[in-house]
Amino acid sequence: MKKRTVATGLTTVMLVSLVAAACSSQPNDTPAAGETKKPDESKKPITFTWLAYDRPEGKVRQDWDIFKEIETKTGVKIEFQVVSQEGLKEKKQIMIATNSVTDFIQVDTLEGRQHGPDKVFLNLKDYLDKAPNLKAFYDKYPEARAVATGVDGGIYTVPVIEGDAEGKGFNFVWYTRKDVMDKYGLKAPTTVDEFYQFLKTLKEKQPDTYPLINNAIIGDTGLFTTFGRAFTGIHGFYNVDPATDKYAFAPYHKGYKDSLVYLNKLFNEKLLDPEFSMITQAQWEERILKGKSLVTFFWKADLETLMDKGRKAGIAEYTLDAIPQFAADGIKNYQFSRPVVGAAGRAISAKVKDKDRAVQFLDYLLGEEGSNYLSLGIEGKTYTKENGKSVYNKDFGASPFTTLRKDWGVWYDMVTLDNAKSREVWERGLSDKSKDINKRYESFIIPAPKQIVKTKEELELEKSKLNNLNKFLEQKLTEFVAGKTPINDKTYQEFIDQAKKLGADELLGMYNAAYTRTYGKK
Repeated sequence: MKKRTVATGLTTVMLVSLVAAACSSQPNDTPAAGETKKPDESKKPITFTWLAYDRPEGKVRQDWDIFKEIETKTGVKIEFQVVSQEGLKEKKQIMIATNSVTDFIQVDTLEGRQHGPDKVFLNLKDYLDKAPNLKAFYDKYPEARAVATGVDGGIYTVPVIEGDAEGKGFNFVWYTRKDVMDKYGLKAPTTVDEFYQFLKTLKEKQPDTYPLINNAIIGDTGLFTTFGRAFTGIHGFYNVDPATDKYAFAPYHKGYKDSLVYLNKLFNEKLLDPEFSMITQAQWEERILKGKSLVTFFWKADLETLMDKGRKAGIAEYTLDAIPQFAADGIKNYQFSRPVVGAAGRAISAKVKDKDRAVQFLDYLLGEEGSNYLSLGIEGKTYTKENGKSVYNKDFGASPFTTLRKDWGVWYDMVTLDNAKSREVWERGLSDKSKDINKRYESFIIPAPKQIVKTKEELELEKSKLNNLNKFLEQKLTEFVAGKTPINDKTYQEFIDQAKKLGADELLGMYNAAYTRTYGKK
């Protein structure tokens, strides 16, 4: 009996011990009697301010559903401080100058590098050990780390991703009135000479038109950019030459004068809109829609929208289609892809009330779930899955970004962090026609150059020289094309000499030095 009593006692002790051990191994979700459950500090309600501007598609809303979902998941409520698009630049400058930026703000990466070390923006480098998504982001995109890093070594922005890492996505195509081509049995041109003959035939068939129109003279779709690249292989006045992997000044190229002679011929034969140097966006669209102009180089995303507008404007057969990109003999026929890393990025105020939570929240937005909310929206409401791939709701139409931005806050500038993800999903749902255009342009697309990081002295040089040089270039090139200044060896050399006096060589040397220093190019 005594032995049984001892055994029973031991068994009881062991059972009690096991129960206690089991209880201690359970999550602390259920407090013991008389205790209060400890709150999850990582999801404790907190509000952060965020600067944004109203887009044309729709105004910023405080009640967008994606931010309700994000608040549920993170405990973070976003309070947007909204300005007009016109007032954004001034508002941002005042905030930076007075060190009173909102908790979250989108700034140029240059602004981040310049003002981060002055304690305007939080140094994200100090938190990388607590932010796995943030660390992985900079590891995946070395360019992003480079453009986000200040002179003190701190990291101050999360640059917005604009293009796919492979450098395949692109923005622009040559397009023309396909119904007019079919009417006259015209073939799409593939060389600069064929392009001239194409415009000439269009003018002969429809003499009341100026067949070619561009909506600007500079910029990605500008007349001088487009034809300068076609005759020199250099995109814009200054850019990386794909043939040498070094910066070049396009007017130094022997083909640049040829591009001006070509454009002057188009102008003289009334194949180019005579107001090419002062055309506004509204005038460009009106002339395209009314059939006063028939060929342009523009955003591919607008092709089908313009086609619908043209039909609604009264031309029932109005049809636009892409024609091949062309280049002069011996010149690489290419278009740069969208840049992978954008020139703007998200920053956190150095004065944010809870630095750890702010970084934690930014890290969440960089993760798959947070990124999907900002770039795609809510599954089942703004996008669905087809064969494991995301596609936007078909009832949003060919331009889903309008509805996504207006009603959902998705793919909204100064809010989203990954435009590339949005574009990939949008293009997956394109019409067969748009997919065909993408396929036809695949061979022309090469990866865009990476951004360069300039020193304070280099920025001062650029500030003191570039604006005046650009103004001179735009004015003189316009005079050449319009015939106000004849194009010959003497006048062109005078043009080059004046460009050098205005700093063309100094700027070229600076760009190459900065490119080499940033990425180790030779």
